Amino acid sequence: MSAEVYGQREVRRARYAVGAVFAVHGAVTGSFATRVPWIQDHAGVSPGQLGLALAFPALGASVAMPLAGRISHRFGARAALRGLIALWTLALVLPSVAPNLLTLCLALFAYGATAGMSDVAMNALGVEVENRLDRSIMSGLHGMWSAGALIGSAAGTLAAHLGADARLHHTLAAGVLTVVGVAAAGHVLDLRSAADEEPPPRFALPPRSALLIGAIGFCAVFAEGASLDWSAVYLRDQLETSAGLAAACTTGFTLTMAVARIAGDRVVDRYGAVRTVRASGVVAVCGGLLIVLAQHPATAMAGFALMGLGIAVVVPLCFAAAGRSGSNPSLAIAGVATVTYTSGLIAPSAIGLLAQATSLVVSFVLVTVLSCGLAGFAGVLRAGDRVKIARSDAAVPDPRP
Repeated sequence: MSAEVYGQREVRRARYAVGAVFAVHGAVTGSFATRVPWIQDHAGVSPGQLGLALAFPALGASVAMPLAGRISHRFGARAALRGLIALWTLALVLPSVAPNLLTLCLALFAYGATAGMSDVAMNALGVEVENRLDRSIMSGLHGMWSAGALIGSAAGTLAAHLGADARLHHTLAAGVLTVVGVAAAGHVLDLRSAADEEPPPRFALPPRSALLIGAIGFCAVFAEGASLDWSAVYLRDQLETSAGLAAACTTGFTLTMAVARIAGDRVVDRYGAVRTVRASGVVAVCGGLLIVLAQHPATAMAGFALMGLGIAVVVPLCFAAAGRSGSNPSLAIAGVATVTYTSGLIAPSAIGLLAQATSLVVSFVLVTVLSCGLAGFAGVLRAGDRVKIARSDAAVPDPRP
């Protein structure tokens, strides 16, 4: 990207704009997730077929994410994000109108492809804004995503409770979110490639550094997917709690993650990415131990809360480190995103298969072991610890006297 000079006011405005885009992205995910049962009934697919169809978003994202860098190179970061976030919000409608398994798989492939490309574009811009502000913001941006997902899921829960047709619900939601997303994207940094800069390849293997960073993200997202999908089942089946208390555990885990992400930037600024993730890994392991040793629901709920606290900032810091790990930030971010998407895809199924072969307790022993990897391999995130250097594109007025 060319070296554009922006004042501090413009960079701060771009930060809020990117945060709004993150919230819109999360709201689409929350809106979709709450209506999956309706979509299953409308398409007439069995649970097994639904599981097959739900693999297609990750496939679509993995195929399309490397294209985000090329689109940004051609049209500029601002125009690219406006177009990609619009495609993502409008793609919300596709699964709800699919009448059978084949069309549902195709719809979810497109849904995942637009999700992945917009994800890479907004994270790349988030890293750029973080560099120019010279302080951590990525955790807070992902906290905005979690807040958006909560808002989208709350609206979807209300729509489901009222018995609303998901086609109508998603059409209205897509319209509102498209307007908000495009308007917000219009205020991000308008970064453009230099005239002599080579365009990134359409498809390329992620750099090795991105794979190492992605391994940390894999551990965190595996724990997140396992906790989101299985925490309620764990309390109900292992500790024989009521359905309401089991659901409250999942909600508590989600809220803990959102709050920790929003507050996490101050911790990262003070202690750095590596030390923060090492401490986070210790917290996550403690949470896992509480879960597998719990004899009372309150102990398990505390364990899931600690798990959410421990993994909350890891993925944002992985994206931040990827964006500084080489000469092609979009490609590195796409590589990390591919690994984390894959983890989110396989975690719920892996937990279920292991639980069927052994028990849910053993499944969460695996989650706890993977959480150890956060503390043990946090050193690969050293690229996420910013170092002040002289940069031509950081020539912004110093507000201090």
